[in-house]
Amino acid sequence: MAVTRRHEPRPSPPAGDHPVDDSWLTEVAHAASQEAGVSVELLGDYLTLLADAAITGRKPHTSELDAVGLLGRRAAELGVSAGSAVQLYLCAARLLWGELPMMIRGRDGAAVRAAADAVLYVVDTAVASLAEGYTGARRQMARWEETQRHEFIEDLLRGDADVGRLVERAEPFGLDMARPHQVALAAPIGALDGSETAISDLEQAIVHRVGDRDVLVATKDGWIVVVAPADTGIAPPPHGPRPAATNLGDFIHAELDRSPRGRPWRVTVGRPYPGSYGIPRSYEEAREGLTMAVRLRLDTSVIHAEQLLIYRVLLRDQPAITDLVQSVLGHLVEARGGAEPLLTTLDSYFATGAVTTETARQLHLSVRAVTYRLGRIRSLTGYDPADPAQRFTIQAAVLGARLLGWPAHDLSHPR
Repeated sequence: MAVTRRHEPRPSPPAGDHPVDDSWLTEVAHAASQEAGVSVELLGDYLTLLADAAITGRKPHTSELDAVGLLGRRAAELGVSAGSAVQLYLCAARLLWGELPMMIRGRDGAAVRAAADAVLYVVDTAVASLAEGYTGARRQMARWEETQRHEFIEDLLRGDADVGRLVERAEPFGLDMARPHQVALAAPIGALDGSETAISDLEQAIVHRVGDRDVLVATKDGWIVVVAPADTGIAPPPHGPRPAATNLGDFIHAELDRSPRGRPWRVTVGRPYPGSYGIPRSYEEAREGLTMAVRLRLDTSVIHAEQLLIYRVLLRDQPAITDLVQSVLGHLVEARGGAEPLLTTLDSYFATGAVTTETARQLHLSVRAVTYRLGRIRSLTGYDPADPAQRFTIQAAVLGARLLGWPAHDLSHPR
């Protein structure tokens, strides 16, 4: 901390429009700037306001306080912390007051107290204006940064933006587009309450465990999007045992599952790809994974793109899978109650390894009811779900029906 040089007593200033010695104020301003470690330009006319208040009792005009507010905005734009800016103003007031008694020592005690009150009033109102300007600038900068972040995420995941410009825009976010990246999507099962809190908590956890470079957390279409390098490692916490989560998807799900709101969560992770076009490709895989998980009613909380390759094969030839569904399962709509209860029974029957008793337990039905439904399926379709030779065909048809949204969606009108 700099030591302020004491000055020799100065004669009282002459009466007029400029009651203080400007050169003296300049010395105090530079001393305060050195002590606080902040540029002297942020003081503006603040010292003049203090000196006028001490000597003449004049209160600052609204326009003068507005000028101090602009200095607060300038401090925010320069990256000066709010604490440092306030410290500059308090240091300047203290150093100035240390000199003022020499100039007003001829006054009585009441006059000195009045001068002190006037100076404190200026400090109070000026610091309030400084903080208000600073806070307003920070809010505006935060909104601008959030807008830039949202636009960047949209262009990044869409994959049709100018590559050169995209690489430039990625730099402030710490993304190295030359590295392979993967995209993870997290969606709540049900309504998401307090999304800002969930996103903030997840971002802090990722930064703490992975680092603040080359990882981006944002929202899109009601989902949480995480863009991370393919070689992102989930390091153990600095204290405590190694966590069970060893990959990005498991880590994201574990962190989100801690939130008391918006649970449970489903996380899908796309495969890693290099280059600027690799990120939208990985995003499409993760997005497709969420869609398939909903249609297939998967219970798995974390789904990787590799696990859904067989379903992508089924959808690759959509006319063929549509024909399979219509040919094998089309007559299920003739059953009482429609095709959906029978499809649900087949879903559970195949998921339990064709065990009737376990299927009944999952569906909360009697074994007799499940046996009856399987019999109706066999009579309506001509395929026996219990026959290993026919099971593959009917199971593939059931998967195709879920992927195509049948029977809710009319397959005679392709999407």
